[in-house]
Amino acid sequence: MITYVLIVVIFETTLGYSQPQFGGTLVLTTTNENDESFDRVLSSLSANDKLYVRVNHWPRMWYFRTLDNPKVRVGIEGETNDYLAVDIEGEEYDLVQKENPAGIAFRILTGFPPRHILRLDPVPDTSGDQDDFR
Repeated sequence: MITYVLIVVIFETTLGYSQPQFGGTLVLTTTNENDESFDRVLSSLSANDKLYVRVNHWPRMWYFRTLDNPKVRVGIEGETNDYLAVDIEGEEYDLVQKENPAGIAFRILTGFPPRHILRLDPVPDTSGDQDDFR
């Protein structure tokens, strides 16, 4: 059991520090109560032509900051835009899980953390100034 816990800790720590970017990832920028910004590389998910991210790991401060302030910025393939993050559940959650399954090997390596999914709804730019959203 100790060996398994160590494997999970090493895997999660390595991913957390390296934040690898590859096809299918995005950069989510969250802010805290002091208006400090934090970037986190996440895998993007889609279902019904909507964009989602899923909490797949034990380190999840980005998720809690997003719940506190759902106004986020999302960078995909060099383009950054404003979004409103919405915590989903029920049928929508089940649909996203079904269309974007996480393999059992990944679940084992991450230690089966509780999972949450956020839908990222684009915010139209009505002012011409992206900073007004924050």
